[in-house]
Amino acid sequence: MINCTLIVGSMAFDDLELPSGSFRDVVGGAATYASLAASLYAKAKIVAVVGNDFPEMWMDRLSARAIDISGIERAQGKTFRWHGEYAADLSSRTTLATELNVFADFNPKLPPSYRESSHVLLGNIHPELQLRVLEQIIEPKFVAADTMNYWIQGERTQLAKVISRIHTLLINDEEARLLGEDHNIARAARRIRSMGPKALVVKRGDAGALLFDNEGTFFCPALPLDSELDPTGAGDTFAGALLGQLTMTGAIEPRQLRVALRGAAAAASYCVEGVGPDRLFTVTREEVDRRRDRIAELSHC
Repeated sequence: MINCTLIVGSMAFDDLELPSGSFRDVVGGAATYASLAASLYAKAKIVAVVGNDFPEMWMDRLSARAIDISGIERAQGKTFRWHGEYAADLSSRTTLATELNVFADFNPKLPPSYRESSHVLLGNIHPELQLRVLEQIIEPKFVAADTMNYWIQGERTQLAKVISRIHTLLINDEEARLLGEDHNIARAARRIRSMGPKALVVKRGDAGALLFDNEGTFFCPALPLDSELDPTGAGDTFAGALLGQLTMTGAIEPRQLRVALRGAAAAASYCVEGVGPDRLFTVTREEVDRRRDRIAELSHC
């Protein structure tokens, strides 16, 4: 087993309409944000696909953050592109256009050196692709997965197979209620955990996160910020930082998971302070750890 965080997901160009302005060709995608966050704590490996329009400069920048990019496929065609517009208060967003491009034919193939990865994050991709990744992994220590409403509604059977084989599911409030078929988050969480995962993390943006596991329910607050520019990728940053910390400590006990949630929230707080992943390319682990400690103080008196 190789002690590292393996991340499988999308890499993209984002065109963003933000209250602070319009931004084009912002490098994004779940795998980009998650790998940058995970690399703060552990060796990160990434499996994704980009087109021949993806600048080599960005590959170099990822490598410079100790991210193994040998699992990134460069296909003929254009890179996945998303165009979104955020509300004035950044509380919601509207998709204006989605161009799957080479991502439409994404078939994750793990290099041999990736198959013994200890910790795995299955990004928000088709459940069938998530299952293909699981079939290529050799006895991972910890597997977490993300999903979305589209797969919950349209691929529930395949998604249930994925959920039955993972340790932790990371989704937001709306997704949890839809998957658990109950508006009450506690009852929905109980039903989701009955599907197989030992833990469920419900991401709630600036309202923090909830963890449901065998030890009960744990709340991790988000750090109140003076400045928030772009929430794109914050949830993926949260997930990547969570996996990176668990990889670093080598433990997945309830206490370690709770401590890691605070570090994940701290990393996400840096993500939203810049446009796209810009801040994640410069933030240090020491900075994140300081914010993690501040988050811990929020719930102590």
